[in-house]
Amino acid sequence: MNTNTLDKMRKLKFFGMYHAFQSTLETGKTEDYTADELLAHLVDAEWDDRHNRRIERQIYYAKFRYKASVEDVHYHADRSIDRNQIMRLADCTFIERNENLLITGSTGIGKSYIASAIGYQA
Repeated sequence: MNTNTLDKMRKLKFFGMYHAFQSTLETGKTEDYTADELLAHLVDAEWDDRHNRRIERQIYYAKFRYKASVEDVHYHADRSIDRNQIMRLADCTFIERNENLLITGSTGIGKSYIASAIGYQA
């Protein structure tokens, strides 16, 4: 019975539910859940899986040049990068206000890296 259910979940592309149900069966914790708790657990797992795959897909299609993070930006004096400005941009409120971001500076200062870091943050 359970293998049929797992096959149907996989064919319907409910991969989050599939993995959650499979791990629940393997650990033997099916008795710990009531029917509505098990259903809520499976739906939450599917929701999380789809949300994570959506984020991964968006990052892939953004084609960032660097795998960067805001925490890894170096703020040397010769680069003249303002830490406070980068942290304000990292909260991504400019997206909610439908504003664009323009990063300027001389060659080799790290404009692409900063843009990638803010993109990953968003």
